[in-house]
This record gives sequence, C-alpha cells and structure tokens, in this order.
Amino acid sequence: MTKSPPHHGQPKTGVRSAADVLAASRRIVVKVGSALLVDRDGRLETDWLADLGADLRATGGRGAEIMVVSSGAIGLGRDLLGLKGRLKLEEKQAAAAAGQSRLIEAWRTALSPDGSPPVAQVLITLADAEDRRRYLNARATLFTLLQLGAVPVINENDTTATQEIRYGDNDRLAAHVAQMTGADCLLILSDIDGLYDQDPRTHKDAAHIPFVEQIDATIHNAASGPNEARGAGSGGMRTKIDAAQIAAGAGCWTIIAKGDQKSPISAVLSGGRATVFAAKGSPERARRAWIAGRLKPSGAIHVDAGAAAALRKGASLLPAGVIGVDGEFSKGDAVSVTDGAGVLIAQGLCAYDASEVASVIGLQLSEVERVLGYRRAAVIHRDDLALISETE
Repeated sequence: MTKSPPHHGQPKTGVRSAADVLAASRRIVVKVGSALLVDRDGRLETDWLADLGADLRATGGRGAEIMVVSSGAIGLGRDLLGLKGRLKLEEKQAAAAAGQSRLIEAWRTALSPDGSPPVAQVLITLADAEDRRRYLNARATLFTLLQLGAVPVINENDTTATQEIRYGDNDRLAAHVAQMTGADCLLILSDIDGLYDQDPRTHKDAAHIPFVEQIDATIHNAASGPNEARGAGSGGMRTKIDAAQIAAGAGCWTIIAKGDQKSPISAVLSGGRATVFAAKGSPERARRAWIAGRLKPSGAIHVDAGAAAALRKGASLLPAGVIGVDGEFSKGDAVSVTDGAGVLIAQGLCAYDASEVASVIGLQLSEVERVLGYRRAAVIHRDDLALISETE
C-alpha cells in the first residue's frame, strides 16, 4: 500500500507563541509574496532569497516537510518583457509565462545549491481545488513529492487562469494547499510582523495582536491592509485573515510573520514578533468531518467482512475486498462504504470510476494493471476515508 507522508505532529491547543507552533509543526506551508521576492524595479532579491533558502533547508533538516507557495512570476516577467504600469489580464498571463522559469530557477538555487533537496514546480488553479478529481490528482502529486524528499514550489497557474476563476492572491492559494495536504502550520511571510488592532502606518498607538483564538468581526475589522502600500502583490492583510480562516477550518495553525529581514524563519523560532491564529482541531479530523458530513455520496461500494474489519483498523480499501458497486460515480466522488449486511461503515473519496471498480472486484493489486492498463494503490485511500463512528 502506498502511504501519504506521515502526519508527524500538531501544536498543542490553547494560547501558543509563534516559536512554539512552528517548532512543533512537521508539515509546513510557507507563503512568500511578491513584495519580498521582487523589488520595485522588477529585480529579484537574491541575497534575501539565499538566506531564506538556508533557513528552509535548516527547517527541513529538523525533520519538517516544507512546501513553498511563491508569488513573483508576474513581477519578474514584466521586467523581462518591458511591461509598465497597470497590466491587463493577458499581459499578466504573458508576464507569468516569461517569469515563471526565472522564478523556479531562483528557488532551485536558493533551496538546493548543492543539488539536494530536489526542487519541484507545481502550478495550481482554483479549479484544481474545487473539482474533486483534479483535487485528488494535485494532492497525490504533492504527497509523492514529499515522499521523495522534494520541496514543492507552488504558484497559481497565471498563464491559464482567467479573471473569473483565479485565486487572485497566493495567501488563499497557500491556505488551500495547507488544507489539501493536511499541513500543521501555514507560515505567511509578510512585510509586517503580524496583525494590529488598527493600521500601524497611520496609527502610532496601534497595538500588536500576538494570538487569535477565533476569527470574528473584530479581527476582520482590524485587517486594514498594511501590505497593500507596497503595491507589488495582489493581497493585503485582509486576504491573510481569509487564509488563516480557511486553514483554521482544516485544523492548521497560521502564523503571520515579518519576512523582510535576514533568516525570517530563524527569527520566528527565536521569539520574533508574529501573530498566531489557532487551528480548530486537527487536520485529520477536519478532513474526515468534511468527507463524511459535507459531501453527498454519488454511489456505494460494498465490501466483505475482512475488508470491513481492516477499514475499522485504519487500512485503505483495496480491490480484493470489494464485493459490489452501486451507482454511477467518477474518480474523486464521495461514495458510501457498506459491509456485507448493508450496514454503512464509512464514506470516502473513490480513486476510480464506478465502471473501473466493477471491473476489478476481488482482484489483487498486481492484477489491476492487467485489467485497466494502470493501477492506483487503493480504491479508497485511508486518508480519503472517514469511518462513520469517527464523525458521530
């Protein structure tokens, strides 16, 4: 059975410092914005990026899995193409196409100056998170990269996204990546050291907020957009709060920390000022509650007694344990799982179409490829399966 990267740890509940949360996290999404990577003339901040790369390698050396969500392709590409002023959508797409290769090469140099760890480029659109088939494909790719010891560097696919379907900022993209991969922590590096009760650019008496237990109207009102003054990126503090809210619902802690300094991750670990947004439960429980409670099943898979017992012990559902299929469903759709007596035991996201499941009933994994021409590790992976007893 192919396993996704293990979920190693989760910060304890209650009021926590940014240093404690980051040190306890074992799967971390780091979001880096355009304002940090690219100066106002469209030049890459190479010295800063080299320091951050060393910081990230040290974090990985402590046992954490790292994913980077990076803006900057448009900023670098507009300089290469000589584009000035406010860009139209098609100009942004052209700039992204020109700048993306330069951006990923910069990250490869920063993260892997001696060739290790491998650096992998992943481009995602909003549709990849909203369409369950594409969601599963993207998630499987990210998990496989982590298994292989690579650092995924993720960006929105600006060359194909349209104004109507794009994320619009990489804060929310980073939150969806954290949600997709069950991350412990989303670290948003900004040009401000967290959230204040009012805009610190215009209010000298603005008070820093080190910990947010619940994102409510007061917190949203405090998000007055201090990052927008830079003008290089598309997000502001409000989008960071939105990202923290998405992450919290997925059981992921969020830290907003000052990024425009040398070794910003080390600065957080050393007690540097930041804002922590508490998670709601764990990533595993949040995901299983979503699978069991919010997705309407499109069909049913019936399993034998041995498979039912294995599922209850935390195993994936393999073709050998399937005894029947009902309904018409596609890869990524939610399906019910029942035992031989028709008792509902679980709900999960199926990795095959209904017709494919029907054609491999009772087969060993080694036989699946002969029938379908390919094989996946499981009909429903254990990470995509919610036992009914777990969510009641």
